[in-house]
Amino acid sequence: MGIERVGVIGGGQMGGGVAELTAKAGLATVVREVSPEAVERSAAGIRKSLDRALERGKLDEAAHTSALGNVSFTTEMADLADCDLVVEAVVESYELKAGIFRELDEVVTSPDAVLATNTSSIPIIDIAMNTGRPERVIGLHFFNPAPVMKLVEVIPSVRTDDDVTRLVTDFVTDVLDKVVVAAKDRAGFVVNMLLVPYLNAAMRMYADGHASAADIDNGMKLGAAHPMGPLELSDMIGLDTMMLVAETLFAEYGDDFYMPPPLLRRMVAAGHLGRKTGRGFYDYS
Repeated sequence: MGIERVGVIGGGQMGGGVAELTAKAGLATVVREVSPEAVERSAAGIRKSLDRALERGKLDEAAHTSALGNVSFTTEMADLADCDLVVEAVVESYELKAGIFRELDEVVTSPDAVLATNTSSIPIIDIAMNTGRPERVIGLHFFNPAPVMKLVEVIPSVRTDDDVTRLVTDFVTDVLDKVVVAAKDRAGFVVNMLLVPYLNAAMRMYADGHASAADIDNGMKLGAAHPMGPLELSDMIGLDTMMLVAETLFAEYGDDFYMPPPLLRRMVAAGHLGRKTGRGFYDYS
């Protein structure tokens, strides 16, 4: 089986980036959003990113035009029926993802189609068992921004067929030109199992008054050669997403270093979610 037609559910920052990748790779790509307004935002975001790539010389005119022509948009799940691969890229909520996979199971017609989730922390088997084809479900975790970041975690569950894992790994490597990390199906996989305690520790350090946000971030950028400090990175990820991921990891492992810090909960409650709302650990207004 080859992958020629890709569906992406959720056309925001993460899903839009995945759709841009597959469109640039020459694949027919259908982005499903929840409303016409969301479709407009997604289309504008993808076009802006492709325009920027053109301006920077990373795409030529022909590739830019081709990529734009490869992407279509819909508000109907049924328009994903003939996709070879569907990538779900919505907010990090098990209930929402479970509902989407139940619907996909009814809609996607080919028994060989692969249903993938871009979850950053939820166990794949929990999502897969909402379908009648868990052997065709896999974790496909891109990193933000997807067009730039080279890494993709590929996470089969205990029910995923080996041929699906091979197909998806080859697709990500050969077609999308990414580097694959093969991860076991444990909450947080590889990257977030290591990253979340680090980000939580930076938040606790800031909350306890050990150092300013800028000094914490500069310490890790200039002292540990990180490209971005932990509080800057948390703002970019989105503090609401950070909290959901931390909660999933804490529920799985029970270790205190995964528990969302109280300050994180208060900031989310206040609507200070980072870059996307204009305020997090820094003011972006």
